[in-house]
Amino acid sequence: MSVDVRLATDDDLERWNRYVERSPQGRLWHELEALEAQADYADATLHPLIGFKGQEAVGLFPVFEIDKRFVTTVFSPPPHLRVPYLGPAFLNMGKLKQRKRERRRLAFVDDCMEWVRSELNPKYGHVRTATGFTDARPLEWNEYDASPEYTYVVDLTRDREDLLLSFSSDARSNVRNADEDVFEVTAGGPEEIELIMAQVRNRYESQGIDFRVPDEFVLDLHERVTGGAIRPYTLRVDGEFVGGILAVEYGDTTGRWLGGVRTDAELDLPTNDLLDWAIMEDGLERGLAGYDLVGADNRRINRYKAKFNPELRTYYSLEYGSWGMRQAASLYDSVK
Repeated sequence: MSVDVRLATDDDLERWNRYVERSPQGRLWHELEALEAQADYADATLHPLIGFKGQEAVGLFPVFEIDKRFVTTVFSPPPHLRVPYLGPAFLNMGKLKQRKRERRRLAFVDDCMEWVRSELNPKYGHVRTATGFTDARPLEWNEYDASPEYTYVVDLTRDREDLLLSFSSDARSNVRNADEDVFEVTAGGPEEIELIMAQVRNRYESQGIDFRVPDEFVLDLHERVTGGAIRPYTLRVDGEFVGGILAVEYGDTTGRWLGGVRTDAELDLPTNDLLDWAIMEDGLERGLAGYDLVGADNRRINRYKAKFNPELRTYYSLEYGSWGMRQAASLYDSVK
């Protein structure tokens, strides 16, 4: 089955965000403005690949090229920015029967990988997909090794009380018994982004974990993205910042991105429970379908996230390259 894959033209780029909006795998990170910001702050070259069957778009695959010491590597998303999802986004395949859908999906990925091999000839590659990406075989058949990854998504398609009743008893108690006169949770702007980023950076560095996400990257996304939103939720007590979560909203889903770290404030207050609940309440009010807790692979953190009675979702981390290149790549934080 013939699929024409090319670098997106100016006309394609004008329609790019509309394609993202229509794809089951499309996320805020696929938006053109978000891709350009990722390229800028990862010191990478963006190659926005797009595929057509005749006049019908069948897929998008943003690829980032990074050259290190005369070695070419490719990523989707790029490393160090802690972007949770990217990879291929398919279009106009839901109406197809399984056999034809698989053939078209494979043809698109095959042609994208052929373009990458012929134009870039990378020694290493890493792709992390979105949760709507359910079949890793096309990339596996192109010499990528696939590992399943997991996240939790809270169902917001119910009323407030039903949602709260689905939580564990301690989560319900934390929400219901919190004295609302003591704290305030709000969705803010650039100042709140900087507060959250400083807290996250300090927490990671105190644990010896490298954290390279620039504040400017998040601020640019907050300013530039058009089809979604970066929402910084903060909890304050007596006007003083205690903790926060950067939520990413796109389509019918909102989700955690950065934040929600343990606070150093000596307060008898379930800070993160209250922040997560505020994000969920906002999602309910706006008619969203889900709250992605972003990540369900850490045994310790899972105990916290599972108390919101979420659904388990799967996505994939895929890696290409020799053993030596993979070992070298593993030294870079946020690659895997």
